[in-house]
Amino acid sequence: MLWTILGLILVGLIAGFIARAVIPGKQSMGILLTIVLGIVGSFVGGFLGYLLFGADPNGGFLQPSGIIGSIIGAIIVLGIYVMVSRRRSVTR
Repeated sequence: MLWTILGLILVGLIAGFIARAVIPGKQSMGILLTIVLGIVGSFVGGFLGYLLFGADPNGGFLQPSGIIGSIIGAIIVLGIYVMVSRRRSVTR
């Protein structure tokens, strides 16, 4: 159980940093939010994998994915975050 949590945090950190490097512009978030970004991206990537490839025999539709799926999911989540935060700053 502990190794699973540590693995999820490590994959989240890697995916979050890669997503932040790919998306242009300044994202004002620390290391903790980068890890959360990668973990959420992992679940988004798992959900997209479920939609594209069908049900996983080991779990339901909301599941963590591998590192590639995590990076793709983190890029999607960060892109949405950047668009929403830009809109919010424009309306103020």
